[in-house]
Amino acid sequence: MRQTIVFFGLALAALLGTALATSHREAPGTTKRPKVDSTDFYMFRSYEPGRENYVTIVANYQPLQEPGGGPNYFYLDPDALYEIHIDNDGDAVEDLTFQFRFKNDFKGLTVPVGPEGDKQDVEVALVNIGPFGADSDAALNVMETYSLTMVEGDRRTGTKTALTHSNGQTAFGKPFDNIGSKSIPDYDAYAQKFVHEFNLPGASMPGRVFVGQRKDPFVIALGDTFDLVNLNPLGSESGNRDTFACYNVTSICIELPIGFLTSNGEEVIGAWTAASVRQVSLANPKPSKNGKGATVDGGAFVQVSRLSGPLFNELLVGLRDKDRYSAAEPKDDAQFDTYVNRPTLPTLLEILFGVTAPTLFPRADLRQGFLTGVPGLNQPANVVPGEMLRLNTAIAPTPHAEQRRLGVLEGDLAGFPNGRRPGDDIVDIVLRVAMGVLLPEDVAPSGQLPFTDGAFADASVVNPAFPYLKTPLAGNLAGNKE
Repeated sequence: MRQTIVFFGLALAALLGTALATSHREAPGTTKRPKVDSTDFYMFRSYEPGRENYVTIVANYQPLQEPGGGPNYFYLDPDALYEIHIDNDGDAVEDLTFQFRFKNDFKGLTVPVGPEGDKQDVEVALVNIGPFGADSDAALNVMETYSLTMVEGDRRTGTKTALTHSNGQTAFGKPFDNIGSKSIPDYDAYAQKFVHEFNLPGASMPGRVFVGQRKDPFVIALGDTFDLVNLNPLGSESGNRDTFACYNVTSICIELPIGFLTSNGEEVIGAWTAASVRQVSLANPKPSKNGKGATVDGGAFVQVSRLSGPLFNELLVGLRDKDRYSAAEPKDDAQFDTYVNRPTLPTLLEILFGVTAPTLFPRADLRQGFLTGVPGLNQPANVVPGEMLRLNTAIAPTPHAEQRRLGVLEGDLAGFPNGRRPGDDIVDIVLRVAMGVLLPEDVAPSGQLPFTDGAFADASVVNPAFPYLKTPLAGNLAGNKE
């Protein structure tokens, strides 16, 4: 029996190493497609001064970006479809979808090579041949742009509207990744150029959008967790190294007026992100010279990545069902009910660390947090269970300097699980909720213990204004301040 428990504990340690990495590489299928791997999803009332009547949504993709990961860095996939879905009537079906399609144009910059009298212009191998920035991008060898489409109703068959700049243009620019300070001397000024306003049909206020590389705001002692949970979950809330302090991520950020998102007096909205690829992809034996055509893709779009509530797929969904979750829609989430009602994580923590798992089943507290919203906080009036982030847009945002890292658990109703802000310490919150902080002591004896991964996170990990996430770490080591 003791050998069985030890083996079970070691298996748990390996599982937790994957589970607690939020949504970075969260399912077997997404490890094959890092460009469409959604890592974190945020939704909150904008707390930038003067923008309180807006909601900001951030969908992060492409995990664990080493800042110096050149020479091609981290383009998004031009053959994929990236989406943000909004449910504004509680029925677990999208009512609004914002679709992002990316395009990478390789300019074919050349330099003259050879002796005088016999020079030949030859295409360079690098993405830039000199410094570039907010004033000029002539030295940049690849231009990244995207289109933004709004769909009302079903994501595939609904009414589509191409969203445009105020000047009518349909192409939105994306900044290149932060190569380093010699290539991009002032990355902040350069990236700010790519915060775009866009028109919304029938709305009196425009939206804002930014897509580009950012410093990953997620905080966790990932290395310790992979090392057979080599940390004390009841130890100090700080002191362990944040693994993601060294990495960047690609962020899709959109800010939308509250009045445009809500419908028929329902103030709670739900949201999630998903990415899809073409059903068929074949390796092309003869790619074209323009940098495209490494594959030939066709068929309908098929969803391969999905994310909303933090750690849901990682902490709750069984390993063999993770790809199934990635392909599913919230309206079909009844198939995952067992994982919510009878979560395995508390039992595994009990085995590893001697704490006591909650004894109440089914777990109504987890069901509310992940599937329906919490009554009186962010549950729609006519809710249909489905896994997504839910935000009560009637709750005022908490100013950046006053935000509480544990969100609702600390009385800050503008934080998780009422939406999610980048500064909410999700690992500590979810560990405590999973162990029963919201349950009576008689069914959750360990519920009031301060479970933690020891990597401290609060609002200081992000900025106080759109797009909120901090400047990405520079590829040259001298450019990194952390």
